[in-house]
Amino acid sequence: MYMVGKYLRILVYILAIYSLFLSGGCAWQKTFGAVEFKSKPAGAEIINLGDDSLLGTTPTKVIWEETGGESKKVTVQFRKQGYLERISDVWVNTRHASREEALKKAQPIEVELLKKK
Repeated sequence: MYMVGKYLRILVYILAIYSLFLSGGCAWQKTFGAVEFKSKPAGAEIINLGDDSLLGTTPTKVIWEETGGESKKVTVQFRKQGYLERISDVWVNTRHASREEALKKAQPIEVELLKKK
């Protein structure tokens, strides 16, 4: 009987610790951030220079997913035929608990592209 009580107590401790990690603020909890990219003129491609991926065409919103709510530096390039390319560093704040919340509070980034001569 003593062994059953001992194992039960250990199980209760494990469950208590596990529930603490599941409550808000744990280090591996997914968090989200979003940026609303705009350009003048509209229709510029947005390239993530970190991995050369196409994020979309302006105007658009892009979501990033991280763990722990850390900010993330992203370097993007705006390209549109007939205009000079533009590179910008963006700090994405991934503090939102859901994709929907991140989209509602997307950080606005607007660039003006200059015509090629």
